[in-house]
Amino acid sequence: MTRLGILLSGRGSNFQAIHRAIDRGNLSAKIACVISNIPDAPGLVYANEQGLPVFALDSKGIQRADFDRQVIAILEQSRVDLVCLAGYMRLLSKEFISAYAGRILNIHPSLLPSFPGLHAQQQAFEHGVKITGCTVHYVDEGLDTGSILAQTAVEVLAEDTEESLGARILEQEHRLYPKTIQAVISRTAWTKRSKSGSSL
Repeated sequence: MTRLGILLSGRGSNFQAIHRAIDRGNLSAKIACVISNIPDAPGLVYANEQGLPVFALDSKGIQRADFDRQVIAILEQSRVDLVCLAGYMRLLSKEFISAYAGRILNIHPSLLPSFPGLHAQQQAFEHGVKITGCTVHYVDEGLDTGSILAQTAVEVLAEDTEESLGARILEQEHRLYPKTIQAVISRTAWTKRSKSGSSL
């Protein structure tokens, strides 16, 4: 069973979607730990209610590399196979990315490479696009520049506000993220079987 490490900074709605997908049997994984750099993040309340291992680390005043070493230690202690960012509002250090190279996923509310970074919906409105959406990608050392795994398009309606558009994109994120995590897990398992000479 693939062990997931969830990193969040806020309400963690995508984390909750991942957890529900596991409960429904749509995602063959186990949440090994939930880590937040914001001690009172609402997402931790849900994690605690579900009886999941929770780690609240205050990142204020700590150098990025030093903080990430604390996170890495928890991930290693929890035997995490795949790291899933779920509204984690920190850039990862080189050491973190190196430690989990090819094993860090993120979801972003735009069709990357368009509109990376913060305020993706605002950027979409400012550019007048008619189609935006969400993207699941691997995390590298750039800002939302990692290899794209999956995308879902969302139409920008004439009556949309940033809030209404964001809400409809979020609905698609909740569908796309667990589905893509499962695809990554399945592909990884297939690769391991192939290398070992096993067959289906």
